[in-house]
Amino acid sequence: MKKLLLSAFLLLSLFTTGHAQNSHKKSDLTLTDINGKTYTVEGTKEGLKISGMEGKVVFLEFFGHRCPPCLASIPHLIDMQKKHQGKLAIIAIEVQGLGEEQLKDFAKKKGMNYTVISGEKERLFVSYISQRAQWQGSIPFLLALDKKGDVQFIQAGMLPESSLEELFQQLSKK
Repeated sequence: MKKLLLSAFLLLSLFTTGHAQNSHKKSDLTLTDINGKTYTVEGTKEGLKISGMEGKVVFLEFFGHRCPPCLASIPHLIDMQKKHQGKLAIIAIEVQGLGEEQLKDFAKKKGMNYTVISGEKERLFVSYISQRAQWQGSIPFLLALDKKGDVQFIQAGMLPESSLEELFQQLSKK
């Protein structure tokens, strides 16, 4: 876990350094989930402010419907959302091109009890994260934000549920 945290801090420094050069530009975006709920997203120097997620730890995961590690992580995220309801917000953005109606069916079939968003529909946000986090498109890709909305952890690749739980516990103390 220490190696993961060290890697995250290195990536975070890249994330914030790149943004610091453009810190005079404020970035406001909106995201609409598969149920039609819209969230306003403001890019900050250290992370993201997402309307309705204030005061919560946020796991922002980019995933694909044909990605085996992504599919394997869905039950972990479902369990985490149940266990930490009201304290954890999970936002999953599907980036392998599943259409809105297909994504709704997929999320229902999988029992996804967290926010699911179509990457096809929200390309501007996906591009924004790609640029700020220097994300190259590998999935699953996780950004973990503390209760203030500051990015504290970045991970390309699946994390086991125990590591997600440990990460949540660390971020909920901040």
